[in-house]
Amino acid sequence: MRGSTAPLGTRLLRDTRDWSTLTEDELIAARLKADRAMASRAARVVTGFPDRRAHIEDTKIELPGRTLTVRVHRPKTADRPLPLILSFHGGGFIAGSATQNDWLNSRLAARCPAVVVAVDYRLAPEHPLPLPVDDGYDTLVHLTETAEDWGIDPSAVAVMGESAGGTIAALLALWARAEGPALRAQVLNYPCTDWTAAMASAEEYPSIAANADNPTLSLSRLSAARKFAVPSALDARTVSPLRYADLSDLPPALIVTGGLDPIDDHGRRYADRLRADGVETRLSCYPRATHTFLSIPGLVPAARPARREILAFLQAKLSRV
Repeated sequence: MRGSTAPLGTRLLRDTRDWSTLTEDELIAARLKADRAMASRAARVVTGFPDRRAHIEDTKIELPGRTLTVRVHRPKTADRPLPLILSFHGGGFIAGSATQNDWLNSRLAARCPAVVVAVDYRLAPEHPLPLPVDDGYDTLVHLTETAEDWGIDPSAVAVMGESAGGTIAALLALWARAEGPALRAQVLNYPCTDWTAAMASAEEYPSIAANADNPTLSLSRLSAARKFAVPSALDARTVSPLRYADLSDLPPALIVTGGLDPIDDHGRRYADRLRADGVETRLSCYPRATHTFLSIPGLVPAARPARREILAFLQAKLSRV
């Protein structure tokens, strides 16, 4: 169904701005404006209301050389240490915040049940790659080393991310393979798995051309994400899970993609690579879904069955053995 019409509501979100021409100051101003809009109660009609059975609290954690905010979702009733799901929002490393995933994270917390910690990692251009990934990994280590303080079971941990957050989740699985802590699962929602110069190549990824007219991820925004987030001195292969030579011995993966998403093929290619290297992998593509559809459940009906699939996968992988 590539190239077909996106759900009507998503067309209201079409952004005609040329992100690739923005200066750093203009980008930061645009991000702050978008964050204010998305944090409003009116925006919940689009982004979804949190599950009332979950308690949500912002708190700060101290990491080496910086302080980060994390948004903690937990069931209102829990009488034992719970699994940890570490969650990363999307936004191309240049935008976005943990609140945009409240709809999904609160439901996973209440229904898994689990403690879902959404990380407000640092963003480019002020903090380009690999700093957002460092934030993710250091948060993972901090939480598992202080598990008792958080009411979590450090032996039952999963990572989850959407878009650029999917990049972080996938890289954490790779980093933890060598350094720990052990992970039970990874959920990658429409992940960007290639940050090299080929990331927006239609020859490399046909979905780029097939879905170029989608309303929720313009190609200029994709270009801006790479321009601001990937420093010229950085070997982009080091932050591109798809470019890793060895993907063996990773935790089971659920990869969720949208059939109308320009980077649909990023997820598909990564699923193929994981399977080829012997990793238990499920690829689930929702044909009528656009990029970021799990953050806009009010506009994309596919968000609900995708949420149920993610929940069932995590319940199975995080259950006590």
